[in-house]
Amino acid sequence: MRYNLIRKMDISNGPGVRVSIFMQGCSFHCKNCFNQETWDFEGGQEFTDDTINKVLELSNKPEVKGLSILGGEPMHPTNIGGTTKLAKAFKEKYPEKNIWAWTGFKYEDIKDNDVFNYIDVLVDGQYQDELHDPTLKWKGSSNQRVIDIKESKKQKKICEIK
Repeated sequence: MRYNLIRKMDISNGPGVRVSIFMQGCSFHCKNCFNQETWDFEGGQEFTDDTINKVLELSNKPEVKGLSILGGEPMHPTNIGGTTKLAKAFKEKYPEKNIWAWTGFKYEDIKDNDVFNYIDVLVDGQYQDELHDPTLKWKGSSNQRVIDIKESKKQKKICEIK
């Protein structure tokens, strides 16, 4: 598994100041994707325990409210193991901070994965250029959903954050 970039002070991918990691590799190749440099599974840098430790160290500041995991595609079968390991380590060290993740997959198709024991909010669905709306918060196109994972599990239905 590989990653493309770590941002230590991100204010555009989730609420508040966050640490963000962009996983490398995506097979969706959405038209006009804002992050095409993350498509190649061989690009970027190797994702290791040192990568996880770097994310944890960068998150150890009171102004950092959480972690954002983007891509590429963090839920792709090639990446899901590392994504889960990172999310678990983050929640163990910072249970008071939240994790947001973005995926082109629909939550219904991947909801049984262990990663959802740690992720608080999931933005799901492939970006669709014809549904692009720059006024939307946290998503690029109107087909995508911002899902409260804990509430969705509790109510056994999709609970969107509006």
